[in-house]
Amino acid sequence: MSVLVYTENWDGRFKKLSYELVSYANEIAKKLNTTTTAVTIGAVSDEELKKLGNYGASKVCFVCNSKIKTLENAAFTSIIAQVAEKEGSKIIVLSNGNSGKAIAPRLSARLKAGYVSAVVALPSSLDPFIIRKKVFTGKAFVNIVIKSEIKILTLSQNSFELISTENNITVSSFNAVLQDKDFSVHLEEVQKFTGTVLLTDAEIVVSGGRGMKGPENWGPIIELAELLGAGTSCTRPVSDEGWRPHTEHVGQTGKIIAPNLYIACGISGAIQHVAGVSSSKFIVAINKDKDAPIFEVANYGIIGDVQKVLPELIKAVKAAKAE
Repeated sequence: MSVLVYTENWDGRFKKLSYELVSYANEIAKKLNTTTTAVTIGAVSDEELKKLGNYGASKVCFVCNSKIKTLENAAFTSIIAQVAEKEGSKIIVLSNGNSGKAIAPRLSARLKAGYVSAVVALPSSLDPFIIRKKVFTGKAFVNIVIKSEIKILTLSQNSFELISTENNITVSSFNAVLQDKDFSVHLEEVQKFTGTVLLTDAEIVVSGGRGMKGPENWGPIIELAELLGAGTSCTRPVSDEGWRPHTEHVGQTGKIIAPNLYIACGISGAIQHVAGVSSSKFIVAINKDKDAPIFEVANYGIIGDVQKVLPELIKAVKAAKAE
């Protein structure tokens, strides 16, 4: 009766998020005096799969199917459900990102399981099963009781630390039985951005607000992002003005992101914007207004003109990289 965790891979590689999920699932497994089983879908090398054992997974099941070209919600749901049934898993953990949000509700209906999204902590009690989650776009928390036998949790990114462990891991393939109905939705086209870092995947994001004063001043933000291997984003007023594309808009009405580092340049910190970035592990704010609301949520703040601070910050990063 192992705890099951779905670990998404990106072109055959795992990211920090995957290890965070395994660490979280394994801590629950310890409470239940059981083991952790990871499942991943797609071609992944044995070396990469074994890395999951460094964070507590005792077993990893990988599924390769030529029919699966991208995230097929129904097919992924069927695969994870079949693995859960084989392992006798009563607790299933997924990310609270795009894949988890697509799969978890379907999985809940299929397994008749209780489902809680955006959890931020280990269960405070196992009987009854009580779990803490975010509500009101991260501005509050609530404790929820799950009464069903099977429980599905999606973990908010950066809400749980990585816990390394020495562990012998068993790697095995899993032959899932898929039906035509699992592929009833046909993907007609996939468009991939190249040369840029997707906001939902970015570990670091450099963002600009109206304090940048115009699109002609965006050069330093792009340069800093390139130096850091970061994604770029903006506030809603910036995208509404056409300074930056709407695909870069983060906030309550845009993308919800949770990078390890979020650098806010000339952003005042409206509630709607903060709601989209509050899960960031560290927030660095640059603003000349010492009373700007962004400083209330920032871990580090620089009070100064962003047009003068950014060039100095770029020089510092270049010097650090040259060492």
